Amino acid sequence: MSSPSSACNPCFMGLDLSTQQLKVIVIDGQQQIVYQDSVSFENHPVLAEKYHVKEGYHEHSDGQRFTSPTLMWVEALDILLERMKLSQSDVFSISNIVAVSGSGQQHGSVYFRTGGQALLAALNPEKALCEQLSAADAFAVANSPIWMDSSTKAQCRGLEEAVGGAETLALATGSRAYPRFTGSQIAKISQTEQDAYGDCDRVCLVSSFLCSLIFGAYAPIDYSDGSGMNLLNIHTRRWFSEALQYCGKDLEQKLGMSTASYVPVGNISSYFVQRYAFSPGCQVFPCTGDNPSSLAGLRIRRGDVAVSLGSSDTVFLWMDEAKPGLRGHVFVNPVDADAYMGMLCYRNGSRTRELIRDDRVQLNGELEKYPADVIASRWQSEFTDHLLATAPGNGGKLGVYFLCEEIVPLAHCIKRVDANDSPVHEAFDKAAEVRALVEGQFLAKRIHAKSLGYSFGAERRVLATGGASVNQAVLQVLSNVFNAPVYTLDVSESACLGAAYRALHGYKRKANESLCFADALGDPPSLNLVASPDPNATAVYDSLVERYQRLEESAAREFQASA
Repeated sequence: MSSPSSACNPCFMGLDLSTQQLKVIVIDGQQQIVYQDSVSFENHPVLAEKYHVKEGYHEHSDGQRFTSPTLMWVEALDILLERMKLSQSDVFSISNIVAVSGSGQQHGSVYFRTGGQALLAALNPEKALCEQLSAADAFAVANSPIWMDSSTKAQCRGLEEAVGGAETLALATGSRAYPRFTGSQIAKISQTEQDAYGDCDRVCLVSSFLCSLIFGAYAPIDYSDGSGMNLLNIHTRRWFSEALQYCGKDLEQKLGMSTASYVPVGNISSYFVQRYAFSPGCQVFPCTGDNPSSLAGLRIRRGDVAVSLGSSDTVFLWMDEAKPGLRGHVFVNPVDADAYMGMLCYRNGSRTRELIRDDRVQLNGELEKYPADVIASRWQSEFTDHLLATAPGNGGKLGVYFLCEEIVPLAHCIKRVDANDSPVHEAFDKAAEVRALVEGQFLAKRIHAKSLGYSFGAERRVLATGGASVNQAVLQVLSNVFNAPVYTLDVSESACLGAAYRALHGYKRKANESLCFADALGDPPSLNLVASPDPNATAVYDSLVERYQRLEESAAREFQASA
C-alpha cells in the first residue's frame, strides 16, 4: 500500500489502557485525529469468552480485592493493532507514526517473572504477543491488582508507621497511604505471596508495563505516575528508601529507574516494526497514569485549574510549588518535571447536585436515575432558576452536603448553618438549598487547592468540563469563587489524547530541548470563555472562606468520632 512518507506527514500515537478498554488515538502534525479505535475487555467476543471480566475486572469474594488478568491487556493490544493494520488508508498509515506514548489506569501493578526482559527482546513477529507471553508464563502474578482494590488497609497502616506517620509519608510522596496506591499493593504481595514476589524481577505500573511491551524491554516509571505509588519522593524524584524497605525486599532493583515523561525511552521494538510495519525510527516516550495524562489532554498550563463536573468531581491543578498534606494528592507534573500537579477527587458531584435539585436527599441507598435528556433539560431550567433566585453569599447560609461518604474531607453528613453560624436542622428553602450546595462545593475546592500549594495568581484560569459545565449559572459561581475566568472545552478521551499530545511534545523537543508543552501545542481550539468574575461577588466569597472551612472541619471531626 502506498502512503506519504513519515517525514512529510508525521503522526503521533497515544494508547490508553483504562479499566474497561484499551484505546488508541493517532493525530497528525496539526493535532487532528486521523485514527481512533478501542477494544472493550467485557464486550469483545474473544476477550469476553476467555477472561470473563465484568467492566474490565474481577471482584473477589471478599468485596475488597479487585484484579484484572494481565494477559487480557496483552491480547487487547494484539487485537487493537491488528485492526489498525487493516484500517490503513491514503489518509492514515502506521509507517507515518513517528512517536508513541500512552497512559494506564493509575495505581495498578504488573509483575514480570525473572527473565521477562529477555523474553520481550526475543519476540517472534510471526506470533501474537499474547501467545508468546502466555506460553512463557511471563508474569509472576497472573491477575494484576488495580486501583479499585481496597484489601490493603493493614499494609497502609504498616507503611505509615514504618516511615514515621501519615504526615511524613504525605510530605515525601505527595499523599498519605491509600489502599489503592501501588506501594501497599506491592507490600501485600511481598507479604502474602512470597514465592511470586521472589520470582519477580520487575514490578511495573500499568503505564510502564504498556510502555515495556511497545519498547521491547523494561521501561522506566515516569515521575508523574510514580507519584501515585507512595514510593517516590516527589521533591527529589528518587525512590523513598524508607517506604521501599517496608514494601518489599530489593524493591528498588525491581522497580528500576524513574524518568520524566518527555524523555525518550528509545525506538519501538523490532517486533512491531516487522509485524505491523511501524517505522524503525518511531520513538517511544514513557507512558504515564490516566490522571496525569488527562492533564496533558486538557492542555493545562501554568496557573490553570481544571474542574471536571461529573457524577463525581475532579480538580486538576498546575503548581510550581507543592505543599502535600493529609488531604488530596500531589504528583510530579507530567509535562514539566520541575512543576507539580495537584489532584482532588470528590464523590459528591453532579449526582449530589441532582438529588438536591430533585428533593431526593438520602444518605446511602440507590435511587432511580432520570433519562439523560431529562437531566440535561432540568440542569438548564430548574437548577438555573434556583441559583438565579438568590444572591451570591446566600444571605450567609452555608451547608455541607455529603450524601455519600466524601473523600476530601472524610465525612458523611448534611450540616447547615445560618448567617450567625447557628445550626439549622431543616432544609433551607429550595433556592437557598441549591445555592448553599453549589457555593459550598466550590468554596471547598478553592480551600483544598490552596492547601496543596496552588497559588491564586494573576494569570490563573479555570477550565471546566463534564456534564454540569453546560450550566452557565453554575460556572458563574465557580468564576466568582476562584476569582478567575472560566473556559469550557469539549475534550473526550482526554487521557488517550493526552498520550498522543505528549508523544508530539517529546518528538518536537528533539530539535529544542527547552520547548515547553504549551508552546509545542498551543491552546485547544475548543476553548470558550463562558464566565468572568464579578469583583463584588468575589469579595463576598472571600469573606465566607473561613466560615465554610470551620463547618467542613466540624463535619470531618464528627465523622471521625463516630467511626
